[in-house]
Amino acid sequence: MSVEAAQESNASFYRAFETLDLAAMERVWAHGEHVKCVHPGWPLLCGWDAVRASWEAIFRSTAEIQFTLTDVRVSAHGDVAWITCTENILSEAQDRISVTSVLATNVFERDGAEWRMIHHHASTFLPGRAPRPIQ
Repeated sequence: MSVEAAQESNASFYRAFETLDLAAMERVWAHGEHVKCVHPGWPLLCGWDAVRASWEAIFRSTAEIQFTLTDVRVSAHGDVAWITCTENILSEAQDRISVTSVLATNVFERDGAEWRMIHHHASTFLPGRAPRPIQ
């Protein structure tokens, strides 16, 4: 398994997001009913049709978005790879500019020679505040 190939698929995801390119986003994702997506503040989206519709809505309402990824960690086992990171986001939507940080997990499965995203989960958090351990 090439960790570099999974990292390139992850980079393709963020390029599609930054360019607001739905066709490029479609190439990144698997198109089955098993794909899932959680955007910050959204419910769980299940299946490619729901996930695609979410990207279409986000791209339609976003004028510009830029990502700087930090704390990127890549893991893989067999035909599955997962990447965790912090998305530091500068965006403009509805004439408002915002800067935020989001924790993300991106999961990919091998589809022949390609890695396709099957799960994206992004959650907001308060930067600089360490989570409390579960007791």
